[in-house]
Amino acid sequence: MTVRTTAPPELAVTDVTVRFASLTALDTVSFTVAPGTVHALIGPNGAGKSTCFNVLSGLCRPASGTVRLGGADLTRLAPHRIAALGVARTFQNIVTTQGTVADNLMLGRHALSRAGFAASALRLPHARREQRTHLARAREIAELTGLAEHFDSPVALLSYGDRKRVEFARALCLEPSVLLLDEPVAGMNAAERARAVEVVHTVRAELGLSVVLVEHDMGLVMRLADEVTVLDFGRVIAHGTPDEVRGDPEVLRAYLGTGADEEDAA
Repeated sequence: MTVRTTAPPELAVTDVTVRFASLTALDTVSFTVAPGTVHALIGPNGAGKSTCFNVLSGLCRPASGTVRLGGADLTRLAPHRIAALGVARTFQNIVTTQGTVADNLMLGRHALSRAGFAASALRLPHARREQRTHLARAREIAELTGLAEHFDSPVALLSYGDRKRVEFARALCLEPSVLLLDEPVAGMNAAERARAVEVVHTVRAELGLSVVLVEHDMGLVMRLADEVTVLDFGRVIAHGTPDEVRGDPEVLRAYLGTGADEEDAA
């Protein structure tokens, strides 16, 4: 297994604002993802979590503010440029049913290929060597994510939870330093959720990457996250450890509409 020998760079989001016409989707949002940590981004529906992920992955450009990965400014780069710099993303509602597990993981290796189209099509020696290297790495990642026994299986025959893991593994095949997970356990049953938590723990330990997580399952967030940033109506209302955030009056108000009001009245 190939492991990271140096810590991933820090991901710093500073005063990011996004507007859609008269709607402010993100309002001077700032947070930092420390190297090698799991950072959860949570909040009620419409809080701005997906917009924030779209900014981090280059699908949305902010009106102001910056996103930096170490010394690289990602703020206005195209998605493929951001991916090449080490940021990979999964999507909440995109679950492939095409090809085998191996096919899908090799798609994740495509951006790392140095052999040109002609060399690959003609199966020149250096292209074949590179293909073997990529296939071996894809097998390693399949092993790491619990997909080894399904490596040559059609994805359409897998369970929903396994198909979600295929997308996760495909993102890992890009060799990211930061992995953006958009609701990774959405639609899973309890056993699949528990397995997903194990896989994230394993990947973080083995690969040493940073993880930014958007997730509505608060139990999972509390088990996985080192730090939590809470959004509401596009603004950061709380930040801290899971225990600190869980009891924050502003967070209780945002999620439940209660908590802080009672405290103020006491």
